[in-house]
Amino acid sequence: QVHLVESGGGLVQPGGSLRLSCAASGGMFSFYDMGWYRQAPGKQRELVAHITTGGRTNYADSVKGRFSISRDNAKNTADLQMNSLKPEDTAVYYCHPLYTDYWGQGTQVTVSS
Repeated sequence: QVHLVESGGGLVQPGGSLRLSCAASGGMFSFYDMGWYRQAPGKQRELVAHITTGGRTNYADSVKGRFSISRDNAKNTADLQMNSLKPEDTAVYYCHPLYTDYWGQGTQVTVSS
């Protein structure tokens, strides 16, 4: 059983930055590809960024050049640095070990002036 806790969300003005963090416990974190997902009201959950066990990264087109995913296997954490935030980035953000059923409670990101 993997327990995930996301943090770092909040209210930020357009153009601002936030850094989300995901702390994992109870499993072999380094064995999982990790993803950051988001879900806006009335929309499906979507994959925003993905990092493999070897550190390769992929991003949704909507966040390329603005978001950066990283991981620290020694600390069992996966972070998402979000820059140049837009109102359309408003959503609940979740971290998720790919190909598993494990999800955290999410952290709310609101981009608004």
